[in-house]
Amino acid sequence: MSLPRDDAAALSARWTEGVLLKRDVFSTVERGRFRSDAGEVDAVLRRLDQVPWWSYIPARHLFGRERRALALARDLHVGPELLWAGKQALVRGFINGVALHLAKPHGDVAYFRSAKTALRKLHRVGICHNDLAKEQNWLRGTDGRAYLTDFQLAHCFKTRGRLFRIAAYEDLRHLLKHKRSYAPQALTAKERQILARKSLVASVWLMTGKKVYRAVTRGLFNFTDREGGGRRLVNDAPVLIELIRKNPDVRDVAIVAFADRRSGVGLYAFVEADQAALEARLRNDLTAAKGPRPPEHIQVVQALPRDAAGKPRTEILQLVAMNQLDLIEPMMTSETDRAFLKSILESRKNLRDRFNFEATVPPASTGVSTREGG
Repeated sequence: MSLPRDDAAALSARWTEGVLLKRDVFSTVERGRFRSDAGEVDAVLRRLDQVPWWSYIPARHLFGRERRALALARDLHVGPELLWAGKQALVRGFINGVALHLAKPHGDVAYFRSAKTALRKLHRVGICHNDLAKEQNWLRGTDGRAYLTDFQLAHCFKTRGRLFRIAAYEDLRHLLKHKRSYAPQALTAKERQILARKSLVASVWLMTGKKVYRAVTRGLFNFTDREGGGRRLVNDAPVLIELIRKNPDVRDVAIVAFADRRSGVGLYAFVEADQAALEARLRNDLTAAKGPRPPEHIQVVQALPRDAAGKPRTEILQLVAMNQLDLIEPMMTSETDRAFLKSILESRKNLRDRFNFEATVPPASTGVSTREGG
């Protein structure tokens, strides 16, 4: 894919294209490698040259907010480092970790302690993130610590006035909501009080502004961001799952979303069944049903990876669909999961958007080591 025209001269010798992470009406986000003064590093590129004309002005505004916040937070080590910025693109460091909704840090008190520390560091220099209700904006690094990402809505305050205090309070309240979901036993009495009391601005926003925001983004912009999955994951996936389950040879199915260079968001269906040839039949059935567009990829697997409660581990499936194979190993919790990874890598479908990330998985009975190339 060609680079943004205004920044191509500066980026062409320094950026190596990798995996598409996300594409929406506000930007395109890719993972790749960047040649910095200290050498080549894993990095993330946000670019504006592919956004629709009608969303360019708000996209440009969000781009500017992120650029300012990352520059101010450069030495805090609580989020991505700003490596380079141009007119229509910026490059930030890659954080080796996974989003909160994939990491699922149940009972991990240390993680939420580090998250609170990270938030204090941001607030100390006058940055309020303003978008921490989204679990995908919280990362769990391979070191177990919390990191923040996606600073498009962040605001840099010059003084710690009333607006700053309100925004900082809401940042903290959203963090505590996540803590309540994953480590409720660790909430203090003071934290429970904060959770129970929204700021006036937040209350007014929920009653008025949020409704307008949803009407504009979901109606006018046709944009829904459920963990990066968009409208297809929200609206189409449940219907497709029900249609696939009607086949008597299907034991279970899980559908996850992945960023697609052609359509923006693609769907990847993992179908638990015994017959590999079932894929073609399912695709024909879905097409004949005249419902939502069939998933871009349908993969039949002998068994889905499951958690202790027996639910499919969609966080692992998500990383496979996104070609983020090097991030899977820290999430392996059993030999069964490792055996599953070996089988799924041998027959996975999303081979169009690959990169040279290495994933090495300790053996279940035999070793699994795969190096992505393309």
